[in-house]
Amino acid sequence: MLLTVDVGNTNTVLGIFDDKKLVHSWRVKTDPRSTADELWLQYRALIEDYKLTGLAVCSTVPATLRELRTMIAYYFADVRVTIVEPGIKTGVPLLVDNPKEIGADRIVNTLAAHTLYGGPAIVVDFGTSTNLDVVSPKGEFLG
Repeated sequence: MLLTVDVGNTNTVLGIFDDKKLVHSWRVKTDPRSTADELWLQYRALIEDYKLTGLAVCSTVPATLRELRTMIAYYFADVRVTIVEPGIKTGVPLLVDNPKEIGADRIVNTLAAHTLYGGPAIVVDFGTSTNLDVVSPKGEFLG
């Protein structure tokens, strides 16, 4: 089972996948003051019934990502972990002037849209801020 964690400025969305099937999802409030142990106590209560083999994380909140890294190192040592952040190879070319300014959430949205629906596509993300991103027919992030 794969646990996905999408940390946004207002909410964190967690999902459990069995292969490509979403088994369960949760939406919890993001608190950038939470420690690694507090995050673990919150997440453990949600995921304790599942045997995890993988963990994928993206975050737009640096303080929470820092604590998640600590939590992952301690509590998920035997699980394959992917953290989407600048520098990771996702296969999504970022055709913008400053790729480091593109948040992990927007990269993951681009990858998901192209994988699920092909391109070209427009991705609309109604998070704390609303983003519209354009995906080329080749799966490139155009902005």
